[in-house]
Amino acid sequence: MATFLSLIFIPVQAKDTVKPDKSVTVPKPIDAKEAKALEVRLNEINSMDKTKLSVSEKKSLRKEVKATKQRLHDGGVIYISAGTLILIIILLIIL
Repeated sequence: MATFLSLIFIPVQAKDTVKPDKSVTVPKPIDAKEAKALEVRLNEINSMDKTKLSVSEKKSLRKEVKATKQRLHDGGVIYISAGTLILIIILLIIL
């Protein structure tokens, strides 16, 4: 019983010590023109002959591809779980 009560008070004490990072930036969504340019660059990199490149050049290309793919997939996507979707549909039917 005492262990259970001590676990309840731990989050309250730790709450004051954690400070949120205020330097978080939200990336802007990309437009169709920029997305097309990024896709063209990815296709250029994929069609390159990478056998003649040095190790450092290959590494920089991998980093560029990873950053480009992340940029293409960021923003504008909202994932809704099945339970949430059912709840929203029920609420729409009732109201």
